Amino acid sequence: MKSLSLKAFPRALAKRSRVRKLRAGGRVPAVIYGRQTQPQNLEVGLKEIEDLIHQSVSETILVDLAVEGEATGQRLALVQEVQHHPLSGKVLHVDFHQVAENEKVTVTVPVETTGEAAGVKTGGGVLEHVLFKIKIRALPRELPEVITVDVTPLEIGQSIHLGEIPLPAGVEVVGDKKIPVISVAAPITEAQEAAALEAATTPLAEPEVLKEKKEEAAGEAAGTAAKPAEKGAEKAAEKPAEKVEKKPEKKK
Repeated sequence: MKSLSLKAFPRALAKRSRVRKLRAGGRVPAVIYGRQTQPQNLEVGLKEIEDLIHQSVSETILVDLAVEGEATGQRLALVQEVQHHPLSGKVLHVDFHQVAENEKVTVTVPVETTGEAAGVKTGGGVLEHVLFKIKIRALPRELPEVITVDVTPLEIGQSIHLGEIPLPAGVEVVGDKKIPVISVAAPITEAQEAAALEAATTPLAEPEVLKEKKEEAAGEAAGTAAKPAEKGAEKAAEKPAEKVEKKPEKKK
């Protein structure tokens, strides 16, 4: 992987207002850390970091970071994480991971295809790209930006698994080597397509057992509601009529 040059400046910890002024001035807060280095706060040019990101075809970016005021020379680092504004998309913060020239690192790289699969070209099959990114391990300068896989020999029903991907010298894949990365599936027939469409548009029938239980529950609820009414009627019938008190007649 080719490294790209980037200049950085030391940055002191500051309040949010200072960070806003920093961004308004065309710079972005950053931090660099590593296994054998203490974390250090930095700032980089907004335009420079955005250009660097746009130039790369991969999310994995290797940089030669020149920090102003350091006499030790450039630092080799990977762009570990980039935070973007949710609306404008502008870069808000950058994390750099300092690495050593002679130590292998594990990164994620994209997988691209080349050629036309035989099963697609002659058999009408469908190319299925299962994994668009894979993890690899290598020395920093031996990392490829992208893994390209030739799918030309693939017939219907065949797959290229993780362990079968051709890799550059010094690069090893990380993960279950039996996982399919790219496959060619058989074409969908008109009958299968019609059946799938019918299944998608047909409302699901209510299971008979569930329907019976609902009816039983409704019947029990109706019976329960009727019982208090019956008991009330019975009590009303059993209750003796109240005696009407006879008022004395007034003397004329």
